Amino acid sequence: MSWFSVLKRISLPRSSHTSITITARRGFASVNMTNRDPTTLSNYGAWRTKHTTVNFKLDFEETCLKGSVLLQLESQTDKESTEVVLDTRYVHVSSVHVNSKESKWELKPDSAPFGAPLHISLPDGASKGEVIDLVIDLQTTEKCTALQWLTPAQTSSKKYPYVFSQCQAINARSIFPCQDTPDVKSTFTFKLTSTLPVVASGVPVGDHTVTPGTEKLYEFEQKVPIPSYLFAVASGDIVTAPIGPRSVVATGPNELEDCKWELERDMEKFINIAEKLIFPYKWGEYNVLILPPSFPYGGMENPIYTFATPTIISGDRQNVDVIAHELSHSWSGNLVSNASWEHFWLNEGWTVYLERRIQAAIHGEPEFDFSSILGWKGLEDAVTLFGKDHEYTKLIISHNNVDPEDVYSQVAYEKGFHFVYYLDRLVGRENFDKFIPHYFTKWSGKSLDSFEFRDTFMDFFNGLGDEGLKSKVATIDWKARFYTPGLPPKPDFDTTLVTMCYNLAEKWKDASFEPSAKDVESFTANQKLVFLDKVSQAEPLSAERAQLLGKVYGLISSKNAELKTAYYLVALRANDPASFYGAAELLGLVGRMKFVRPLFRALFKVDKKLALDTFAKNKDFYHPICRGMVQKDLGIQD
Repeated sequence: MSWFSVLKRISLPRSSHTSITITARRGFASVNMTNRDPTTLSNYGAWRTKHTTVNFKLDFEETCLKGSVLLQLESQTDKESTEVVLDTRYVHVSSVHVNSKESKWELKPDSAPFGAPLHISLPDGASKGEVIDLVIDLQTTEKCTALQWLTPAQTSSKKYPYVFSQCQAINARSIFPCQDTPDVKSTFTFKLTSTLPVVASGVPVGDHTVTPGTEKLYEFEQKVPIPSYLFAVASGDIVTAPIGPRSVVATGPNELEDCKWELERDMEKFINIAEKLIFPYKWGEYNVLILPPSFPYGGMENPIYTFATPTIISGDRQNVDVIAHELSHSWSGNLVSNASWEHFWLNEGWTVYLERRIQAAIHGEPEFDFSSILGWKGLEDAVTLFGKDHEYTKLIISHNNVDPEDVYSQVAYEKGFHFVYYLDRLVGRENFDKFIPHYFTKWSGKSLDSFEFRDTFMDFFNGLGDEGLKSKVATIDWKARFYTPGLPPKPDFDTTLVTMCYNLAEKWKDASFEPSAKDVESFTANQKLVFLDKVSQAEPLSAERAQLLGKVYGLISSKNAELKTAYYLVALRANDPASFYGAAELLGLVGRMKFVRPLFRALFKVDKKLALDTFAKNKDFYHPICRGMVQKDLGIQD
C-alpha cells in the first residue's frame, strides 16, 4: 500500500450496523465511528438476509398486497443473537413465526422518514452462521409509498386496473418488513397471484390457474442476489413482443406495436456494446416494461424487467438512450451496488459514464461530449436549485435523518459522471478500459462505499508497475472530490454537435429574425433541446416570439415529451399566456418527475392559481413519490 493513501475499513457488529473508518493520507488522519447506512433501522450488522420469498395476492378491489414474506437470515455475530430488527413503513403485520414457531414481536413508533422498526424476539438465540426462517404475515396499507394502484380510467385501454411498484430508495419497507438497505443483497422467489398478467424482477418460471378464469399464480426466480430496492412487481393489461434475441417489451395492447418499433432496432446493439466494455450480461433476459404515464422516473433498473416511462416512445427513436442507461445499471448498481445512499454517485455516475460510452459506440465519439454538455446543464440547474455550497451538491452526501428522496437530483448522476470521466482522462482511455472489468469483477454481487472504490482504483493502478501512472494517480485529491460542494472542474467538451444549436439560438436574440422549419430540419431531438436550453439562458422572448418558436419548429404539436417540456419552459419564462394551459394540459398527461417538477415550478411563477388547481386536479394521477416532491416544490401541506 502506498504512503500517500491508506484506508482500512473494519466492520464491527455493534448495536446494529456500525463500522470504524480509519483514514490517513497526506497530512490528515481521523477515526470515525459511523453507521454504514444511516437510512435503515434494521440490525443488519447482526443478521444478513440470504433469501427472500414473497407470497402475495394482488388485490385490486382493496388495493393492497396480502400474504407473507419468508426471510432466511444468517447470524453474523459471535455472541448469540436474540433479536431481529427489520425496516417497515405503514405495513400491517398480523403474525410472525421463527422456524415455524410463533414469535413475540413489536412494532416500534414510527420515526419519519425511516418508518417503524419491527423488533422480533429470539429467546433461544442464534450463534454465528446459523440460519433461521422468519415468516411474516402482512398486508400493505393505503399509505404504502412503493405502490401505485391505477383505476381503469387511468390506463390507456380504460378496461382494467393496474399496479406497479417503485422501491428505490427506501420504499421496499412499505411493502414488506426487510433489511431495506443496498448494503444487503439476497436471492428472491416471487409467488404472485393476480387476475391480470404479472411481471417481476426475476426470471419467469411458470404460472398456473388458481381460480379458473379469474386468478393465476405467477412465479419468478431471481438467482442473482439483489438489494431490497430492486424488488419490483407490476400487474395489469400487459402483453409482450420480442425486441431482440434475449429481450421482450411488455406494455398495454394498444401500445405494443409502437413500443416494439421504437426499441427493436437498438436493444441488442446496446447489450453487445456493454458486454464488450465490461463482461457478459449476467441476468439472462433483458426486458423492458413500458408503464402507464404516471411512472415518476425515466426508467428504473429493476433486474430482468426495466420499468420505463412511456415518454421514451416518441415515434422518432430519439429517446431510447434511456434504455442504454437502465441497461448499464445491470452492471453498475444492480451487480455492483452503493453500500448506502450517501454514495449514490457510485451507482449513477458510473452508469451515466457507461451509457455515454454506448452512445458514442453507436453514434460516434462526438456524441459522448454532446450528451455530456446536456448533462452539464442539468448539473448546473441542480446546483443552482440547492445553492452552490449546499450539502446536497457534494459527491458524498450525509443522510443522517434525511429522506433520500429529498436529496435526489442530477448531482449523483452528473457530478458522479464527471468524477469517473476525470479518472478516465487522467490515466488514459486505454488504461481505464482495463480497470472497468477489474472493478466490476472485484465487486460483483457486493456493495461498496466511496472509500472502497478509492482503494480499488489506487491498488489497481499502483499494482501495474507503471511509474508514470503511479505519479498521475498520486495527484488525485480524493477528499476534495468527495466533499467539495458545487460544480466540479468543467472539462473542455467537443462542441461539434452543439455549435449549430448555439448559432441558431444566437439568431433568436434578434427580434427581427424570421424563423423557418428548415432551421431545425437536420437537428436531432437532443440538438433541439440544446437549442431551447440556450434560448432559455438568454433574455426572455416576448410572448409573441415564444408562440412563433413553438409553431414554426413544430414544438407545440410534437409528441416528444422532452421537447414539449423544454418548449413550455421557454414559453412560460416568456410569460406567454397561450402556453399556460398547454403546460397544464401536459402536466395531466405525464408523471415523470423530470418534466413534472420543473413545469410546476415554472407555471407557479406565472400563474400560481393555475398551478395549484392543476396539481389538485391531477394529484391522484401522480405516483406518491412524485406527488410528495411536487407538494414540497409548491409549498403545499399534505
